[in-house]
Amino acid sequence: MVQEISAPWHSRAICLQGLGNGNTKGHRRLLKLCQGDWGFIFAGQVMYAAKANCPTRRYRHADMTLLFLLALLPASLPAAGPDHLPEDLTSMSLEDLMDIEVTSVSKKPQKRSEAAAAIFVISNDDLRHWGVTSVPDALRRVPGVQVARIDANKWAISARGFNSRFANKLLVLIDGRSVYTPLFAGVYWESHDVPLEDIERIEVIRGPGGTLWGANAVNGVINIITRHAGDTQGTLVTAGAGDVERGFGSVRYGSQLENGTNYRVYAKHSSHAEGGNSIGAHDDWELGQVGFRSDWERNARDSFTLQGDYYEGKAGEQVEVASGMVNNPPATFTDDTELSGGNLLFRWQRKVRANSSFTLQAYFDHIKRDEIVLYEDRDILDLDFQHHLNPASDHDILWGIGYRHIRDATQNNATFSLDPSTRDVDLFSAFIQDEISLAPNLRLVLGSKFEHNDFTGIEIQPNARISWLMEDGHTLWGAVSRAVRTPARGEHDVILRLLPPPAQDPGVPLFAMGNALFESENLTAYELGYRINRGKWWSLDLTVFYNEYDELRTLDPAGMPPADILLPFDNRMEGETHGIELAAQWEVQPGWDVHASYSYLDTFLHLVNGSNDSAAESGEESAPRHQAAVWSSFELGRNFEFDVALRSVDDISINGVEVDGYTELDLRLGWIARTGMEISLTGQNLLDSQHTEFLPDFIATQPTDVERSIHVKGIWKF
Repeated sequence: MVQEISAPWHSRAICLQGLGNGNTKGHRRLLKLCQGDWGFIFAGQVMYAAKANCPTRRYRHADMTLLFLLALLPASLPAAGPDHLPEDLTSMSLEDLMDIEVTSVSKKPQKRSEAAAAIFVISNDDLRHWGVTSVPDALRRVPGVQVARIDANKWAISARGFNSRFANKLLVLIDGRSVYTPLFAGVYWESHDVPLEDIERIEVIRGPGGTLWGANAVNGVINIITRHAGDTQGTLVTAGAGDVERGFGSVRYGSQLENGTNYRVYAKHSSHAEGGNSIGAHDDWELGQVGFRSDWERNARDSFTLQGDYYEGKAGEQVEVASGMVNNPPATFTDDTELSGGNLLFRWQRKVRANSSFTLQAYFDHIKRDEIVLYEDRDILDLDFQHHLNPASDHDILWGIGYRHIRDATQNNATFSLDPSTRDVDLFSAFIQDEISLAPNLRLVLGSKFEHNDFTGIEIQPNARISWLMEDGHTLWGAVSRAVRTPARGEHDVILRLLPPPAQDPGVPLFAMGNALFESENLTAYELGYRINRGKWWSLDLTVFYNEYDELRTLDPAGMPPADILLPFDNRMEGETHGIELAAQWEVQPGWDVHASYSYLDTFLHLVNGSNDSAAESGEESAPRHQAAVWSSFELGRNFEFDVALRSVDDISINGVEVDGYTELDLRLGWIARTGMEISLTGQNLLDSQHTEFLPDFIATQPTDVERSIHVKGIWKF
């Protein structure tokens, strides 16, 4: 009987009622051509792509011919650059983009083209040209990153597989401040609405970053870096509205005090409509945020940063939960999740001497969530010190120590409870890394992170990387790394009542239960990368990887089933992933750039030690095997800009339910009316009226579709 009830019931607590069986999965490895005539209609300030005679079934894969034609579409238009572009809106050349300094790979500035890691950089100018209104939408074009929207305010975002709303192998930072929640693991993306105009760049590392960033930087690191206050002087006003983006806007003011301190203050508000669902989902949401940043130098050796943010908002949700009686239909609750939080960060950088410097950073973060199933009130205090020195000409050493204290308070209910309901957790860490110059163009990096947490004790995460900087802009690099994903508080202490699909209801209550013996998930990763940088004309970045996982999370019954079936978290699954990631860019001519990205991912999971958790094993289908995107930016003349992007995402399966792949088109037309004034019109997801991207897990919220949308945005700087 244990085997009969253990497999798919917990199903990550998703309610499948009303979703049907889904469409039959097509051939994953074939590109399906959609027959029909295409007409491109340029009406006023938008290029609209309309399908004339296409079958009603949603087509899953990109037509390669269409990709090519869209990339070449602007070729017949005159090439002329906008006049009097504001300094902070000018496009960087491809050569500059490859030589841009990044810090997330080694915690020190280095050229992107020389980094021994799979890194993709989204610049401030990219965010403007792409017409996106949120960071998750911007991440859709990054190779190796899986981005899917569950409903209007919830996202599933991961790197190199294992996608979920609570994707727990991707570390996300904002200016070095971790926004990875330690309660369930993962990121609440709806709570982090960073003003896009204040972002300097987004550095996305695919692959382990545990040696420098610690536990949970398993499959990748996303570091959102905001601009120095000295680069945001004056007044900036943004405003926009559309059918899905009901309204958004921000005001920012920056100046300098008499003592040379640069500062800025800002306020932002956004409101979003419900997602597509015939029965309604009550998933509209809005968020307001205020904040500041100041940067100053006391002398030539010391520089300081002080910044902070506070936000409040609400995010609607409709949740189905198991009722108190066995075999009763689930109860449906509709309400608004109340979101609020704030943070304060201080950073001191000191140059001790020519070959030695240190950085001291401290931040405090407060988060409060009050939703139907979960209440969380959490405080985090984080202290971090790192020292950079060059004791010899062929050694570049970075070492540091850190401490983090987490205190949370929760409120228990019949569906969700933690024991204890309030807990303090401490994390101690230290790391050291040495970059050794074996030859003028050959570098070896060796290092390790050492951490102690309250759940599993000491964790060690070593790392070895080598890079060969060849002539003519060629770089070859390789890496072998170990990373761990430490237990979340919920995996240790939770009791969560699950909602099985009706056809597999065992007739007794099911509970996911925390396990004090739950161990860290482990990864050993092997990576090989190759870059070509042909100056300002074109570049190519290729990465291949192979990952081995063990001690992966499962849920299995605890002994013979009593009246209530308890499914404690355990570590009875292993797996492997391998894949290819490609990013390319080409400057066809001045004022016209073409970019492309592609990723291939294969995931294989295996239950071990007698586990029957087929739902956990089905996680190998939660990320698309193929993803591709091509986008082009073109200056039309007379201060007009035209941007086009085509994205294709392969099929996935969530707990046995098929979700079709999709192909979507985004278009943007921008007009720089005068210096400091820009107006743009953006259409997103234009090829389908709506499409499903993902389904919820663990908490059975009502999913909704991503709809075709259009919005207008204005930027004024003075």
